[in-house]
Amino acid sequence: MDDKNYNSPLPEKSPFHERIQNSRRIIKSFKAKADAKRTFAEVADYMTAKFGSIRFLTLNVIWFTIWIAINTNLTPWVDPFDPFPFGLLTTIVSLEAIMLAIFVLISQNRESKINDVREEVDLQLDIITEEEITKLLEMAEKLMNKNGIATASDTMLKEMLEPTNTARIEKSIEKQAPKESFPVPKLEI
Repeated sequence: MDDKNYNSPLPEKSPFHERIQNSRRIIKSFKAKADAKRTFAEVADYMTAKFGSIRFLTLNVIWFTIWIAINTNLTPWVDPFDPFPFGLLTTIVSLEAIMLAIFVLISQNRESKINDVREEVDLQLDIITEEEITKLLEMAEKLMNKNGIATASDTMLKEMLEPTNTARIEKSIEKQAPKESFPVPKLEI
């Protein structure tokens, strides 16, 4: 939605209107900023995508089959160079596994950071949405009162019109969260 085409009943200079417009600009810029910051992590994402494919699996199966066939004398035209138990193959496969694991970990770390940013954006949008809904409820209550519909006895509406106490919610979540993510065993000497 273009900022120019957005018609708001709120005054252009209201703090709420400015917050909404700022949030829209921030959300639009996340993708552009992420695209501008190309790093090794994007290489890791690319490698993870390529190595996590059926094509790569098939290539490995073919490579292992040829290696084993050569080194077990199944191919008389090629002399074995890595006899059983295939020490060289084991070393190469171990190095490949290490590299693949590192690429996957880098990719997962990057994805985790992206998810953290998304969660923060979602939280900010949820807070803005809560404020917008509360404002709409206030407007609906005023319209109802103006039209002679009593709302004074509606306790649920009164509770919904109260601003959300985000600090209270945060403290409640902190109480529910485990104290230690990684319990560290105590060493007895």
